[in-house]
Amino acid sequence: MPMYEFVCMECESHFEELLRFDEADPNCPDCGSVKTNRQFSVFAAHGTAGQPSFGGMAGGGCCGGSCGCG
Repeated sequence: MPMYEFVCMECESHFEELLRFDEADPNCPDCGSVKTNRQFSVFAAHGTAGQPSFGGMAGGGCCGGSCGCG
């Protein structure tokens, strides 16, 4: 089951829920409102071709080569 991020349109609370894709959006845990919207998660929003490739950076390695791995 995927984790979804939500925002309440009444109290602006942000929360996460484990839901199946076809399940209805949950009520807000803080105010109980049914006016909640699914948000794009950071994982889903950053999995694009525009994401930087760290292998081509000067120095290389996991931290720019300062640890000696690059």
